[in-house]
Amino acid sequence: MGYHSPLLSTPGAVVADGVDAGVAAHYGSFNLEQRLLSSGDGFVDLSHRDTVRVAGPERLTWLHALTTQHLSDLTPGTYTEALVLSPQGHVEHALAGYDDGESFVAHTEPGTGESLVTWLRQMQFMTRVEIDLTTSKTAVVWRKGAYLFVPRDDLATFAQAAGEPCGLWAHEALRIARAEPRWGLDTDHRTIPNETSWMASAVHLDKGCYRGQETVARVHTLGRPPRRMTWLHLDGSENRLPEVGADVMLDDRVVGRMGTSARHHELGPIGLALIKRSTDLTAALTVDGLTAGQEMLVDPEVGLHVRPRL
Repeated sequence: MGYHSPLLSTPGAVVADGVDAGVAAHYGSFNLEQRLLSSGDGFVDLSHRDTVRVAGPERLTWLHALTTQHLSDLTPGTYTEALVLSPQGHVEHALAGYDDGESFVAHTEPGTGESLVTWLRQMQFMTRVEIDLTTSKTAVVWRKGAYLFVPRDDLATFAQAAGEPCGLWAHEALRIARAEPRWGLDTDHRTIPNETSWMASAVHLDKGCYRGQETVARVHTLGRPPRRMTWLHLDGSENRLPEVGADVMLDDRVVGRMGTSARHHELGPIGLALIKRSTDLTAALTVDGLTAGQEMLVDPEVGLHVRPRL
């Protein structure tokens, strides 16, 4: 049996499926839950996500050297995102968290924490760090503007004081509207940071060398990444959403890969997709038989090409 959150005993809870199984998809109304989250009156149980802890006096300089983010002088309590790249610049891991003054605690996709810990330990060498998979001890929750870490044994107590519980469907709709990709869902094995909004949140362009930096720097300087992440506004006349990984079509040609999608309470059905750079920005696309209009997220023509967050 897989993970089963204690909050699934909350009246009205409907369990999510797929990679997100184990937490609630919704508690009765994902539209109302989105409004609660937007107002700051609700929280989301993300306790199915894996968590990792890196401790030791050299943890920040060590993580700084391994990842895309500038971490060597990270201020305690400052939330940040970071990527681990292959030598060719492809995204191999995505993590996000903060340092508490004694350790760096991060969350990552469900089921990926063990492989991340294994890779980090392979890179440890003589560095004074301790790396642990802490999923069994630490749970992730989200409240407006922040991912939080709470002791897993205290999750039910936290929930009693945190306001209304809201489901994953509501969280996903707001996340997609914020253009926050999920590794392995909105990306594939070929994804480089320059194709995504991670260039604005998880990549620091003024730091020392790290694995995969040459690709990032070259595409940043010259522009024109192979693909570009875009918002898709999906046809809402059918009561369904496209599958993750579905082909995005322009007439009879495959021009992209569908990522996650959700029903936003104001924008309607929306999703993230990776589209070939050369695809006309004004073209109407189809995915899983649904028509889709594009809204640019990554500009295909310039070097520093991620639209600023407002």
